Amino acid sequence: MKIDRRLLLAIGVIGLATLVWLALTIGLIASTLAPAQLALVTEQLAPRLVLIGLTWLFGLMVISATLRWLFRRYASAPARLLEQTQVLLAAPRAAPLNHRGTKETKALADAIFQLATQRDHLRADVATQIALASQGVQQEKNRLAALMAELTQSVVVCNLDGRIILYNSRARLQFKALSQAPTLVGGAELVGIGRSIYAVFDRQLVAHALEAIQQRMNRGAGNPSAQFVTTTQAGQLLKVQMAPVRDAQAEGGVLGGADITGFVLMLDNVTRAFEEEHLRDQLLHGLTEGTRSSLANIQAAVDMLAYPDLDGEMRERFFGVVREELGSMSQRITDMTQKATEGLKARWPLEEMLGADVLLAAQRRIEARSKRSVTLETLDASLWLRVDSFSLTQALDYLAMRLVDEFDIKFFRLRLQANGNRAQLDLIWTGQAVSTETVMSWEMDSMRFGAQSTPLTVRDVVERHGGEMWFERERVRHEAFFRFLLPLVSAQEQFEATQNEQDQGRPEFYDFDLFQSTDQSRALEDQPLSALIYTVFDTETTGLNPSGGDQIIQLGAARCVNGKLLKQESFEQLVDPGRLIPAATIPIHGITQDMVAGKPKITKVLPAFYAFAQDTVLVAHNAAFDMRFLQLQEKNTGLVFNHPVLDTLLLSAVVHPNQESHRLEDIAERFNITVLGRHTALGDALVTAEVWLRLIPLLQALGITTLRQAREAAQKTYYARLKY
Repeated sequence: MKIDRRLLLAIGVIGLATLVWLALTIGLIASTLAPAQLALVTEQLAPRLVLIGLTWLFGLMVISATLRWLFRRYASAPARLLEQTQVLLAAPRAAPLNHRGTKETKALADAIFQLATQRDHLRADVATQIALASQGVQQEKNRLAALMAELTQSVVVCNLDGRIILYNSRARLQFKALSQAPTLVGGAELVGIGRSIYAVFDRQLVAHALEAIQQRMNRGAGNPSAQFVTTTQAGQLLKVQMAPVRDAQAEGGVLGGADITGFVLMLDNVTRAFEEEHLRDQLLHGLTEGTRSSLANIQAAVDMLAYPDLDGEMRERFFGVVREELGSMSQRITDMTQKATEGLKARWPLEEMLGADVLLAAQRRIEARSKRSVTLETLDASLWLRVDSFSLTQALDYLAMRLVDEFDIKFFRLRLQANGNRAQLDLIWTGQAVSTETVMSWEMDSMRFGAQSTPLTVRDVVERHGGEMWFERERVRHEAFFRFLLPLVSAQEQFEATQNEQDQGRPEFYDFDLFQSTDQSRALEDQPLSALIYTVFDTETTGLNPSGGDQIIQLGAARCVNGKLLKQESFEQLVDPGRLIPAATIPIHGITQDMVAGKPKITKVLPAFYAFAQDTVLVAHNAAFDMRFLQLQEKNTGLVFNHPVLDTLLLSAVVHPNQESHRLEDIAERFNITVLGRHTALGDALVTAEVWLRLIPLLQALGITTLRQAREAAQKTYYARLKY
């Protein structure tokens, strides 16, 4: 533990004072002795000077221990109480101080806690009043969030600096498709609050579109917009519609350049549509050219057949030409029809739906068309399916109609339940048995509904869902059923879908305060801490010796923007270290060799993390340790993490120099932060992010307001001497 300099100074002064006192005492005694007596005393004491020195040293140690106890009790205790009080001032709610000191300082700590509790009650009352006053505003925000959640189009809102301030879940999925590492980051390196849209679009292209909008506004256009198509780095083709965000407080309604505070981008990935259109053009061109050639050959053959003196052999040859060209034309038309059907199947959207909703839709459709009763049984209301509900209900309706028309089935039942990682949907009836051959013919025939028809078959529908379908009999109950195995939505996707159905899950990803940000022209070092964007990260490793061959086995990170922790914009990835994980470390981080088997190497993960952390300040707890692992991979990846780095360990020592411990758990306890997922990379990163957001106001109270000042203050601490 670091020893206070004041204590060392006090011990030094007392030691020097006792030496002076001892020397003066010896001098005074010597001045009263006769020369013979002085010689005798000197002769007796000279061999015992070491004993006298040891006695003095022992006394000094006793005095030092006493001083240290008194200092901790009467000098450090008030300082620790001051630091704990500063934490209370910055904390959103009061937590017991658990102060260790004198009876008086403990009583003072209790009084401070009571005052803080009263403050929390007052804050709660004020918050209640504010909530009541802003209820109308909140309703508008909820309407906006609901609208954004239900939109099927990707929407991104940016300020004039190109920083994203709002995006919906559809945009997040769109950017995942644009990502160069979709399985590692899922597009998080491209989309996120505070991220630059220029990671996807060329800056000059956006500037040109904004200029076009400005010109339309100057001409008095009421709803100016611009459209453009661009190719992304991942090779995707995007169609973009841009609209301006204008200042609602523009005087007199005059629309000028100063009125634009940002822009809205509506994105549509047209890569597949473009490819399909190109394929259709090729098919039509091939059909046209092939048909023209065949018709010319047929016409020539017909003209020759018109000659009356044509012999039998030549006549048969020309008839053969006609038959061959007709067969060729028929085959081309068949091939085009087949490819068109495949394109139709490929365009079906598979959406996440509650299984109960799918069955209710099928029940209504079958009852309306067949005039038969349909009941639902064993309905698992918690199942979410990934289906094209229209084509699936079409297939069920088609099978039911065939049963009614050919076997006069009187009623049906629909049953849905889980079957492993898929859902099991049954169309059940009682009555005459159906042969397997009949079922196979129904499955392969194009579906028809009275006068209406579709080129699709039941087999097409099943294959499009990646599922299975078969026919079974239950002889005991005299029942039969068609069984469909359909894809289930994963547990995580079910959770997200359920959250989207709830009001509290509706607010999407936005931070309108970023509309106030100015041009990013100031040097990063001189920007206020509260204005910066942070990537808070942590690593789990095979050991504690990066230079000795230990490797990263997990990397996790979260982002902090505008004083908020964006938990939904996180990065978490297991890494194959290329070596065995020591058994002694597994109880700490819980990561086994099987868990990292088949995971990407660090050389694949770091480029994705580098993109995720681009244009941000890195924050970590004991950052020297984590940064050393990143630096050792520079030669292998060609990436240099030259981002500004802040260390919550060092900065905790800056704001709380009198605290005995600066371990992450102890800091979190001081700040009343709940620790979840300790010793997992993402869990520790989230806790570190919470700690960092609490440290910012405490640093500002000390006059440390910029990134430069924070880094300089951190380097002056005792813990900055740690090296790896």
